[in-house]
Amino acid sequence: MWSSAWAGLGLGLGLIVAIGAQNAHVLRYGLRRERVGLVVAICAVSDVLLIAAGTAGVGAVIAASRTLTVVMTLAGAAVLLAYGALAARRAVRGDAALVVDAADRAPARAPAAGAVGVGGLVAATLALTWLNPHVYLDTVVLLGSVAAGHGDARWWFAAGAAVGSVVWFTALGYGAALLRPVFARPVAWRVLDVVIACVMVAIAVGLVVDLVTS
Repeated sequence: MWSSAWAGLGLGLGLIVAIGAQNAHVLRYGLRRERVGLVVAICAVSDVLLIAAGTAGVGAVIAASRTLTVVMTLAGAAVLLAYGALAARRAVRGDAALVVDAADRAPARAPAAGAVGVGGLVAATLALTWLNPHVYLDTVVLLGSVAAGHGDARWWFAAGAAVGSVVWFTALGYGAALLRPVFARPVAWRVLDVVIACVMVAIAVGLVVDLVTS
């Protein structure tokens, strides 16, 4: 029981602790201290639901349907490319920055030309999660398959993986504040957005290449 839970926690963290669409999105809003709780909650709850779906056997259904796989991959690649384009535009325009208040030297977010409302933020976060094939491969297909191998203890395995996702997104979102002194310099934001753009494009291209060659 507990061994399955620890195995789920370990595999869950191993899959999620990497530079990807979700992590880059959470990191950016964590650095900006902009609706961090909302972004973390959406990503964490989504992961928990997807892990549960995979453990229940949905992963096998997705993996068996070529049509569904193609549609999900192309849709995900389009979303990643769009997000990458937005990051590239921010890097060129310098939309995002942090300023330090002279009175207390506490970093605060400067208004950004590319800021979005709550609806736009929720839509972007949901899209980067639910339209990202990598998320399904990791949480639904892979974790679901491994969970099945634990037999009656598969839901303990799933619980461990779910805890890993919640802990990671929370730590990433709120721990990003430790990097705020670095991002007090506008050039640091430009570099971050360039990295995000490159990561998004690389993942999107990789998805399409894998689809074509599979």
